[in-house]
Amino acid sequence: MYTNQTLQKLRALKLSGMADGLEQQLAQPSTHDELSFDERLGLLVDRESTYRNNNKITRLLKAAKLKIKAYPEDIDYQHPRGLNKSQFAGLLSSQWLHQHHNV
Repeated sequence: MYTNQTLQKLRALKLSGMADGLEQQLAQPSTHDELSFDERLGLLVDRESTYRNNNKITRLLKAAKLKIKAYPEDIDYQHPRGLNKSQFAGLLSSQWLHQHHNV
């Protein structure tokens, strides 16, 4: 009885990630019964955080209206463009950003 009310309140508060996580925990009680309250709550908060981050990325990608999906793994270094694989890997690791350098 309280479970349905809790799920409805979570969704009303726009905490859909937590609601989905709670439903998953209730569907698989054997894997979550041995966890403490703090651990289960932590899992629900992590689930909500991941849910929001994924939605943000999806929204930003949609707003960017990119025509072609490009992935760093798909770069052809054999093509004569002067791309150095190790230099490109350094750029992808974002170390230049943390060191306050320009590209």
